[in-house]
Amino acid sequence: MPDEASIGGDGPRLHIDSDWKAQAQAEKERLAEREAARGASAAGGETGGELPPADFRTLVATLASQAMMGLGAYGDPQTGRVVIDVVGAQFAIDLLGVLEEKTKGNLAPEESAELTEVLAHLRARFVQIARLVATQMQREQAGAAGGATGEGPGVVGSIGRTPAGDAPAQRPSGLIIPD
Repeated sequence: MPDEASIGGDGPRLHIDSDWKAQAQAEKERLAEREAARGASAAGGETGGELPPADFRTLVATLASQAMMGLGAYGDPQTGRVVIDVVGAQFAIDLLGVLEEKTKGNLAPEESAELTEVLAHLRARFVQIARLVATQMQREQAGAAGGATGEGPGVVGSIGRTPAGDAPAQRPSGLIIPD
């Protein structure tokens, strides 16, 4: 049975199945294990405060993390709300696609397989999240047509920045969708 995660107060709810959460957690653990293995295999050259090696896997992991952030894998630490940036996620996924295309035939088999796996996972997740966001927005617009009125941020149907332009508008569902 799907796990329900409420986004916001009493408004519409965004349903996120527990399988997605488990997959995201498993991916985080896999990346952590890979980094730990690389750190252990390095001949004592890396300390805890240094950056990871500048290699292909780190590049893929960095872009994949950006895409996952845009797909709401991480909440805003200050508000705890889910931040969805579909455009930013799509850009990071597209960059990984360009990387796959331009490096075809030039990667080690394990690098190629990893990139293919990451892209397949991110593309599937992107489609899922984009559909959920579109459904959520349709519900909110239907609610607005049913009598919700008002002005300013947080009004049903408002997306983007507040009139002052200093923060993303919050939708009644609690989703924060940046410009």
